[in-house]
Amino acid sequence: MTHFAFLYFDPMYFVFVGPAFLFAMWAQMRVKSAFARWSEVPTNRRMTGAEVARRICEMGGVKDIPIEISDGYLSDHYDPINRVVRLSRSNYHGSSVAAAAIAAHEAGHAIQHATRYPFFGLRSAYVPIANLGSWLAFPLLFAGAFFSIGPLITAGIALFGAVVLFQLITLPVEFDASARAKRLLADSGLIQDQEEMRGVQSVLGAAALTYVAATIQAVLTLLYYLWRLGLLGGSRD
Repeated sequence: MTHFAFLYFDPMYFVFVGPAFLFAMWAQMRVKSAFARWSEVPTNRRMTGAEVARRICEMGGVKDIPIEISDGYLSDHYDPINRVVRLSRSNYHGSSVAAAAIAAHEAGHAIQHATRYPFFGLRSAYVPIANLGSWLAFPLLFAGAFFSIGPLITAGIALFGAVVLFQLITLPVEFDASARAKRLLADSGLIQDQEEMRGVQSVLGAAALTYVAATIQAVLTLLYYLWRLGLLGGSRD
């Protein structure tokens, strides 16, 4: 039963993971709501997201970082391999509070990279392992369950554990980037009053919730697998 529990509907999975799934849905709605609201509010400085990102990078001592357009909705990210800040089209050209917040956050990652922030380096080094876990964890779990091979299930759970660890490492990286963004936006005068800062905090706080939700969901999924395998709370046979 331990092996084949992975192949059929198990209500206990939703006991473990259901609350985190609902939390993740709520977090996504918070992000969309905060972005929609504050993307309609222009900053007093009227600087575009691209200009904000460039200014924040310069304040952090990072020069000559390209700021490029990334296709897709809220596809903003920092590419550590090519050392490029990429902003979604609306944030690249937009001069809203939301665009400034997101641009400053991604610039914060560029500063982390340049200043060798320890958790940023750890996350970057860990990416290949996390990718391997993402690719192989579930195929091994289901192959092990289908053929009733315990070691394959154990290997799948171990690889999924690597994904969970990556999520945990990601949290301080994202929190630090947001903290840098808020501080530098205020110090630079790009954000000039409490209302604008409230918008920045709302956008970045909602985004942070999505990382927290993803981490909680991954941890609870891992705990479910350990419980189903009998490694947590006794055997399920």
